[in-house]
Amino acid sequence: MTFTDLNELKADLEKNYQSFPLVEKPTDIIHGEGNEEASVMLIGEAPGYYESIERRPFVGRSGQLLRRVIGECGLPEEQVYISNIVKARPPDNRDPLPEEILAFKPYLDAEINLIKPKLIVTLGRFSMDKFLPEVKVSEVHGRLFKIKWNEQTLFILPMYHPAAALRATRVKESFIRDFSKIAKIVEWVEKASEGDEFAETVKEALI
Repeated sequence: MTFTDLNELKADLEKNYQSFPLVEKPTDIIHGEGNEEASVMLIGEAPGYYESIERRPFVGRSGQLLRRVIGECGLPEEQVYISNIVKARPPDNRDPLPEEILAFKPYLDAEINLIKPKLIVTLGRFSMDKFLPEVKVSEVHGRLFKIKWNEQTLFILPMYHPAAALRATRVKESFIRDFSKIAKIVEWVEKASEGDEFAETVKEALI
């Protein structure tokens, strides 16, 4: 699935809204938000109640924490794009189902292809599973991975979901600490040559 820009992608999503689970009308779709030329792409799980009202990703309590920490870690707003695995709110904010994730997958893939981020930050296990399906967030959060994905080289930084950070002080401290690494990681990724300066594979990173 190929689009020339994000506006075309969003228009196609809304045009075909009847094809998607969780969607009864075009306004149920919560699009990604941010700069199409962003250096960092944050991928969460699914919109919640406040996101469905404001039609923006990450605007509830966990989103407020996320946006505050983004600002505090020195990431300019124009360097960030925020999206979700699933583009509509699951009932009662339950976990997204595999078939729901699969339905929205082509559009998330298209977002990644359009933005070409230097770094993808996964927020929680559902977005991490897209790239690193055999690990646990608690074991690898804050560690940088280089992977091959759809014939592309991607740098992935798994993190806790901000909702988890709100539930436990220890997780919140880890969440903030992991975010503090992002600016330096982006700077490093920009300088690193593919294969030479970053030889660590996913398998090696887990040893």
